[in-house]
Amino acid sequence: MLVLGVESSCDETGVALYDSAHGLLAHALYSQIAMHNEYGGVVPELASRDHIRRVLPLTRQVLAEGGRTLADLDGIAYTQGPGLAGALLVGAGMACALAFALDIPAVGVHHLEGHMLSPLISDTPPEFPFVALLVSGGHTQLMLVSGVGRYTLLGETLDDAAGEAFDKTAQLLGLGYPGGPALSRLAATGDAGRFSLPRPMLNSGDFDFSFSGLKTAVLTLVRKQGLEQAADIAAAFQVAAVEVLVSKSLAACARSGATRLVVAGGVGANAHLREQLTHEAAARGVTVFYPRLEFCTDNGAMIAFAGAQRLAHAGSSDLTFAVKPRWELAALDAV
Repeated sequence: MLVLGVESSCDETGVALYDSAHGLLAHALYSQIAMHNEYGGVVPELASRDHIRRVLPLTRQVLAEGGRTLADLDGIAYTQGPGLAGALLVGAGMACALAFALDIPAVGVHHLEGHMLSPLISDTPPEFPFVALLVSGGHTQLMLVSGVGRYTLLGETLDDAAGEAFDKTAQLLGLGYPGGPALSRLAATGDAGRFSLPRPMLNSGDFDFSFSGLKTAVLTLVRKQGLEQAADIAAAFQVAAVEVLVSKSLAACARSGATRLVVAGGVGANAHLREQLTHEAAARGVTVFYPRLEFCTDNGAMIAFAGAQRLAHAGSSDLTFAVKPRWELAALDAV
């Protein structure tokens, strides 16, 4: 089955071509970071308009690179939610209109399902079941994954997501947008032991997270120390946040009996998180699986792959679409 995947949930337009028999054939991504950087964050209306400009040229590019034509497609997958409503409508409208014109099925994909299944695109995919740590700018969740669509929520953030805390802390330190990568680069030059920051809910006994208190502690520290010690503050923040993520993830594995852990989402690209989690997991007999770095952020490949799994089991396709800016992952149907 040859599936075209379209991702347009926020500030990146991603298109990919996935063949269930031959794997990922081609993918392309356009990032709006430069445009939104002028405003210090994503402007939804500008994001939607830019998706309109990019999605068709990227589709032509991917088809050409994959050596396929529109007539070869068996189905189209698009991000149905969660995300920015206007941005989602661009991808959904394009996908459903194209599917109607080609008389092929279209399927709406949950954005987080795409992230969670993205390590399965690799040459050494994890087997089910596994625990998944979904860690991004909008979400921090721990899920027990028994199969495609068979997800049990173990814990989630009660306030700021981890990626959101990284971005807000970066703003406090005078760094640009997006703040997470910039903070990580700065932290690599700092002394993490110079300042002590809290580890919220580290010993709560459950798998929920809270990062707003850590962010507030950074604010207090910046007001006291100024930005002269920005690198040390960044390092202390990163160590604290990563310690909580690592501890909760491995505790979830121990409680569920899982020996495989998948890490997905933008924060999954953080080098310190990968280093600490891989080291601590190995000591506990847990194998960690990460997506390729290029697939940690939003991309069309994960949507094409997840869509292929669902289209393979779909009985029919409804081309009247409705996007879902808010959509619980645990509410998905199993395939």
